[in-house]
Amino acid sequence: MHSSGDEILQMRAALEWYSAMGVDIALVDEPIDRFAAAAQPVKAPTKATHPANSASTNASRPPAEQSRLQPETHNVDEAKKIANAAQNLDALRAAMEQFDGCPLKHRATNLVFADGNPDAQIMLIGEAPGREEDMQGTPFVGSSGELLDRILASIGLDREQVFIANALPWRPPGNRNPTPAETAVCLPFLIRQIELVAPKVIITLGGAASKTLFETDMGILRLRGKWRELNVGAHSCVAMATLHPAYLLKQPAQKALVWRDVLSLKSKLAELN
Repeated sequence: MHSSGDEILQMRAALEWYSAMGVDIALVDEPIDRFAAAAQPVKAPTKATHPANSASTNASRPPAEQSRLQPETHNVDEAKKIANAAQNLDALRAAMEQFDGCPLKHRATNLVFADGNPDAQIMLIGEAPGREEDMQGTPFVGSSGELLDRILASIGLDREQVFIANALPWRPPGNRNPTPAETAVCLPFLIRQIELVAPKVIITLGGAASKTLFETDMGILRLRGKWRELNVGAHSCVAMATLHPAYLLKQPAQKALVWRDVLSLKSKLAELN
């Protein structure tokens, strides 16, 4: 029996939706009704389960399924060690590609390291990659990236005059908010990235990146637009938070706030130079 063109399009759309939500493996061929299973009485085991039997059962599972049965670990100490050992951005990127201490890496398609000019005076730091960034391995692409480019162009800047990175280099499944453990294990890489670029100015884009770098729980609407002295590892500079382009796409009326912030950035650059 052949599927019609409409059915194929519907199946493709469903697969793309599952991918966007972070579903990357099917464990069984048919869906399981968990509500019906919960309603069934629990039977006492008739025979004890021996460790050897459990090991043989796990060994028979596919490798991808076995990896999901292991407890997730976030190796912050190892992240600090290898980040601090990197003497340049190329070495840092290579270290991050080899690092296995962040479970997000195993669900992401690509490491999203950075974009722009590593010798720039300005460093922009976003939150985490979205679906398009994850697919391309580049921060701020798609609609939010186009808006960011227009924001920069409004004060005569482009990507060759800034360095762009994210607080998290791997995409959280379904674009969910990162957990504190995920943020903590990725932070040493961001700190080392900032130290190596050594920008004069940091602009954080969005609440998550701003709260991480400024070490505060204050909301982004209260944080934005204010210049601060920021110490990150061995590097010191001035920094300001502003709204994320993705937020502006949903709340276009807030673009006026970002316009004030980029004018303030323009004045700060003139002052520093």
